[in-house]
Amino acid sequence: MTGPQYLSLHLLETFVAALPVRDENGMAKELVYGGDTRTMITSQAQNRARRTWTRDRANAGTGHMREHTMGLRTREWAKLTAAALNTRHNWDKNHGEGKALQTAKALLSGVGLKFGDKPNTIDLTKVLVYAPQNTADVLAQFIVDQATDVTTWVDGWAAEKATADAAAEKKKTAAAAARKAKKTGTPTESPAASDDAEDKDTKLPPLPTPLRAGVLTALAPRDATDIALYGRFLAEIADSPNVDGAIQTGHAFTVTPAQHIDDFYAAADDAKLDRKAHALDFLEAGDDSGAGMTGYQSLITGTFYRHSALDRYKLRANLLAAGMKPETVAQRATEAETEFIEAFVEAVPRAKKNSTASTGTLPKLVLAFEGDRPFNYAGVFEKAIDETDPEPSVTAATRLLDQHALVLRKRGGISEARVFTLDLDVQQLIDDRVLAGTLPGIEADSLEELTGQ
Repeated sequence: MTGPQYLSLHLLETFVAALPVRDENGMAKELVYGGDTRTMITSQAQNRARRTWTRDRANAGTGHMREHTMGLRTREWAKLTAAALNTRHNWDKNHGEGKALQTAKALLSGVGLKFGDKPNTIDLTKVLVYAPQNTADVLAQFIVDQATDVTTWVDGWAAEKATADAAAEKKKTAAAAARKAKKTGTPTESPAASDDAEDKDTKLPPLPTPLRAGVLTALAPRDATDIALYGRFLAEIADSPNVDGAIQTGHAFTVTPAQHIDDFYAAADDAKLDRKAHALDFLEAGDDSGAGMTGYQSLITGTFYRHSALDRYKLRANLLAAGMKPETVAQRATEAETEFIEAFVEAVPRAKKNSTASTGTLPKLVLAFEGDRPFNYAGVFEKAIDETDPEPSVTAATRLLDQHALVLRKRGGISEARVFTLDLDVQQLIDDRVLAGTLPGIEADSLEELTGQ
C-alpha cells in the first residue's frame, strides 16, 4: 500500500451511573494521573468488546467484515472438535463411545496444550486458544483424512497416559501417607527399587511430524481477519504461528477526577410480597416484611478519553502471512479498517449493561487522522478538568481539537483531522469553529468518512 502507515483514533464518551468494567472485588478500576485518581477502562476490556461486536455482526451477515473469516477464543476446542467428529463423521459410533473427545484431547496435548485437572475442567485447555471459528471442523476433517495414523498414535498415547496417570496417583498417595506418618510419628517402610522405577514420570509418545503439522495448520490464524487485527500469542506451543496484532490500544480514563458511588440496593422477594398483600391480619403481614436481599454496587460517572491506533502496513502483512491472496488483501484490509472504526466508536464493555444501559452510550467526539507514527493525546488531560466544570465533555473536546491544531502546525507526517460527534453541545463547538476557520480538519457526517482511504 501507499500512504500514511498509521490511523490514530481518539474518542470522548460519557457514562452516567454505570460500571463497564470492574476489578476482582466488584469495584471500579482506577489509576492515578496528574495527581488525581481517575476511573479506568482497561484496553483488554475495550478490545474484547470491539472484537466480539465485530464477530457477532459478521456472523449475522452484517457489517463490513460479513464475508471475512472470524476468530473464536475458547478453552473448548477439544469438545468442539469432538462434536464435529460425531456430528459430521459418526466417530464415536464407528470407533467407540468417547473416542472422539479422547482423540481431540490427545492431538491437542500432542502439540503442547495442557488440560485442566478438576472434574469440570478436564476437557478444557488450561489457556484460551484464539483460532479461526472453523478450527474444529478443519481439525475433525484432518482426523478423518488421517484416520489410520491418528487412531494408531492415539491408542498408544492413551495407554502411556494411563500408565503415567497411575504412577502419578501412586506418588500422590505415597506423599499423602508420608505427610501423615511424619505428623503422627509413625515409621514408614522404604520403597523397593522397583517401586522407585515405577514412580518415575512416564513420557508420553511424541506426535509424529505429519500429524503435528496438521494440528498446527488447523490452529493457525489462516485468514481470520480479526486475529490479524488484534493478534494472538500462544506460548504453550513453541512453533505455533503467533501474530503481532495491528491494533494498539491505551487504557481509557476519565478527564475529571474519579466520581464513584456505592449504590445501596434492596431486592424484593415476590413470594413474600404476594403473601403480605393478601394477608388476613397485621400479624401475618408482619412476618413477611423486609427485603429479600440487600447489598451495594459500585457505580461511576464521568467522561472518558479513549485512544487506539491501527497499523495499516501490519494489517496487510498479517493477512499476507496468513495465506491470503495478494489481490484480495487491499480490499479486505480496507473493509477491516472501516469495521474497526465503527467498533471503536460503537462497542462498549457490557458489564451491568441491563441495569445501567451503558452500551447505548453515544460519542461526544471522535477525532481521526493519519500519520507516519501513532499519536496519543492522553497528555492533554494530565491536568484534570475541574469536576465543577458545567460542561466537562465540551472542555475536553476543546482541548483535543486545540492539541491536534498544535501538533498539525509544528510537526510533519500528520494529516488534518476528521471529526465526528453525536452530541448537541459538541456539535455547536464544531459549528462555531467551522465558521471561525479554526477547526483543525473537516467534519465527518458518518463513521465511514473517518477513514482516510
